[in-house]
Amino acid sequence: MTMQTRPIGAGEGWRVSRFICTAGPEDRAFEERHDCVSLSFVARGGFEYRTRTGSASLVAGAILLGNAGQCFECGHRHGSGDECISFQFSSACWDEIVAALPGVRQAGFARPSHPPDWALSPLLAMAEAASETAPPMAVEELAFRVAGAIIRRTGGIETPASSTGAWDRGRTVEAALRMAREAQALDTVPLSLAALARDAGMSRYHFLRQFRAVIGMTPHQYLLRFRMQQAGRRLLTSGDAISAIAFEAGFGDLSTFNRQFRRAMGASPGAFRRDRGVHAGSAAPASLIPASENRARISE
Repeated sequence: MTMQTRPIGAGEGWRVSRFICTAGPEDRAFEERHDCVSLSFVARGGFEYRTRTGSASLVAGAILLGNAGQCFECGHRHGSGDECISFQFSSACWDEIVAALPGVRQAGFARPSHPPDWALSPLLAMAEAASETAPPMAVEELAFRVAGAIIRRTGGIETPASSTGAWDRGRTVEAALRMAREAQALDTVPLSLAALARDAGMSRYHFLRQFRAVIGMTPHQYLLRFRMQQAGRRLLTSGDAISAIAFEAGFGDLSTFNRQFRRAMGASPGAFRRDRGVHAGSAAPASLIPASENRARISE
């Protein structure tokens, strides 16, 4: 197994890093210990995560929730490799964030992960776009915004109860990983619920129920959320035309893409690019997150 760590930014009580793991099903699950509070957004791939608060199958869009001092185990039973953007905070820094949020009393996480969440997509697209060349203050601002948003969301959304068996869970995770891979390829036949269910060895109805229970949303919602977030990352890291980004995201019609993007990310593609960053090689704005951000969706 190979784990690469690429620092993005760090400061007093916080750090942001990109982790790239190449482990696969043939590798043994590895055990570690969270030395701080960890919020790790899965950008690509997926893995199994087990800790004292429970077990979870994390795929692209999900967020690992780690309490400081907690031991955990990660494995890749259903696929090879993953990439995560990890936001880590010292206990003192985390307590400072929690104390500043009205109505929040619980400093620790009671569950191991948070499922893919539309309301977090704009922030997570920005996290994917962040690099070691970004202004330190901008990265710090992003880290604290991500922490506050996740605390609010984990307090307001319950992970769907799942009574899935190991076989059903494994097949469902494999389907989600396949969807994420094929969403980035332009020459593949569009996926259908029937094809996904057939490959998973389930009826369409059973597959739909299992996917919702394991992943946290329907297959269509998951695919759309993944494409929108990838489009958001491209808007922030390249100077490509919006029409080209829309096409690569699987949209043949620019007006449909614009409408879906605005609904998902809270701004038009042009405004998202203008207000939250510019393509690689240009000076970044003073603030990665403008005051006009869609607060209602983050704090609801």
